[in-house]
Amino acid sequence: MKRLRPTDSEPETAPSASAQAPRLPEHDPDSVEPGAIAYRRDRLLASLNLMVGGGLVLALPFALRAGAEFFLPVTAALVIAIALVPLLEWLERRRVPSGLAALICVLLFIGVANIAVASIVLPAADWVRLLPERIHRIRDTLAPLLDIYKDLERFIDQVVREFGTARHAPRTVAVEPPNSLLEIVASSAPFAAIQMFFAVLVIFFFLSGWTRMRKRTITTRGSFEGAMTTARAIQQMVDATSTYLGTITMVNVAMGALVSLLLYLLHMPTPLMWGGIVAVLNYIPYLGPIASAVLLALGGLMTFTDPWYALLPAAGFLCIHLAEANIITPSIVGRRLTINPLLILVALSFWAWVWGTTGALLAVPLLIIMKTVLDAAGKPDIAGFLFEEGTLTGHHYDDQA
Repeated sequence: MKRLRPTDSEPETAPSASAQAPRLPEHDPDSVEPGAIAYRRDRLLASLNLMVGGGLVLALPFALRAGAEFFLPVTAALVIAIALVPLLEWLERRRVPSGLAALICVLLFIGVANIAVASIVLPAADWVRLLPERIHRIRDTLAPLLDIYKDLERFIDQVVREFGTARHAPRTVAVEPPNSLLEIVASSAPFAAIQMFFAVLVIFFFLSGWTRMRKRTITTRGSFEGAMTTARAIQQMVDATSTYLGTITMVNVAMGALVSLLLYLLHMPTPLMWGGIVAVLNYIPYLGPIASAVLLALGGLMTFTDPWYALLPAAGFLCIHLAEANIITPSIVGRRLTINPLLILVALSFWAWVWGTTGALLAVPLLIIMKTVLDAAGKPDIAGFLFEEGTLTGHHYDDQA
């Protein structure tokens, strides 16, 4: 039988659209590799952690600032307690019970703090009381120096007059000093006493339970490697914090004693007070020495009538500080506690904004503690998360001819 062609029996139909287009592979969930699923899950969890961490970082400063009445004494007490841990361990190695060793550390700290406060606060109150009375002396002392700028002032006045700006009589603001130190203490003592008592209790209970707390933290780890990492992080944090605070304290006390001797030779009143102020403010990097120099210049102008002699206390302190900051401290501390100056400035501005002067004093110890913990636990690689693994890279296809 003759076989018919398609054209002989029926008209040839055009191919369907589905036949013309290439068949796409069907999406089969089971065909995805397990490694890709795990990778996507890890990226999702990392994204959630990054968002939650960013929210906490943004909210934490405002929470710390709003709750300064609670967070500030607790944080300061913990920093002081960590600095006292080496002394506690030294006493415990001499078979002193933990509670008694903690009490000895607390009493020693209270004694040193009271001596420092008594040598600084009481004379400083007298200087504050004398400040309004000595304003005229400061102005008379600075008169020869201010004469240099009279021509500039005259030129500015002429420019202001030409622009038609009316000159207003300067208003005098009278600052009424406290009548006595008793008023200062009475106005701030109750709240400050409660905070100090609370901080002392935190220091005592932290130190008395330090050995048990560290042992429990290490032994409750799930693996030997985790226990060793925890023990190493705790020891590094204690060593770094206590080394920094101990070294800086010795340097600051020595510098304060040298400044006191210099001021005694210059016949400036209350040289111990000025040495104490210099020692305390030197805990604040960069800004503390500047504040010390300004206060010494003000004190010199309040005391001496010769302007050049009045600036000698500030000039002498600056020379001592330059030697301390560039020769003595780097040779003693070395590279073990070298911190990026940018991090110090950021930490200083942050904690000063949150807690004022006390926050500025705690800025570097807190930075050391956080840096030690992050070095042991691992820092989050935010740049690697954002810019690696194809997260922000698009797929580019070559044009086919």
